Amino acid sequence: MAMSDLRDLSLPRLLDMPPLWLLLFVGLARVQAVRWPVWPVELPLVDLAAGVLVGGGVLLMGLALIEMRRARTTIVPHLQPEALVTSGVFARTRNPIYLGDLCILAGLILFWKAWPSLVLVPLFAWLVTDRFIRPEEARLHARFGARFEHWAQRTRRWL
Repeated sequence: MAMSDLRDLSLPRLLDMPPLWLLLFVGLARVQAVRWPVWPVELPLVDLAAGVLVGGGVLLMGLALIEMRRARTTIVPHLQPEALVTSGVFARTRNPIYLGDLCILAGLILFWKAWPSLVLVPLFAWLVTDRFIRPEEARLHARFGARFEHWAQRTRRWL
């Protein structure tokens, strides 16, 4: 991705990026965990699940970034993709980076025992789907047509 591509984005679009939304949701969960703890009981299996979710989320994101880099396409959701990436983790989910974000959010919520904040997980999924995934899919469909349709039919959006 060329630096000129980023210059084409307005400041509001530069600030409207999934990692910033993830940080906001993680911050909300952390505030809830610290200010309004609910049943902060230590449960080893929950800690294990939290670690698996966070580690799995980071791994998914890393594998997706490697595939996108290999295809020489952008990771910036507002930019036009150069390639339709369907290999690697993209053969299992159309949105491994967003799925990784969800796993990280859920894992941190579990680790902090911020049970009420679990409601943020489906809210984050809805926000990412509405704000990023649908527009990205429209751009992919416009650019790659039948190839995108075939991939979308055989590969789920999330899992």
